Amino acid sequence: MVGAVLVGVLVLVVAGCGCVVWADRGGPRWTRVVAALTLGAGKAVRSYQRRRPRRVGNGGADGGDGGDGC
Repeated sequence: MVGAVLVGVLVLVVAGCGCVVWADRGGPRWTRVVAALTLGAGKAVRSYQRRRPRRVGNGGADGGDGGDGC
C-alpha cells in the first residue's frame, strides 16, 4: 500500500516537472497552471524545510554514527 502511494507521488512529480518544461516552451494554458502549482509546491516544501529545526542525532542510541539522519 505504501509502495503504491510512493509510486503515485513519483508520477505526480514527474508529470509536474514535464509540465514546467512544456509550459516554458509555450505549451497550452493548462500546462502553465500545472507548472505554477508545481513550482509553488516546491517553494512551499523548501520553505518548510528551512523552518524545521534540524535534529543532530540522539547520542548514538539508535546504533548509528550520530549524524544528521541521512
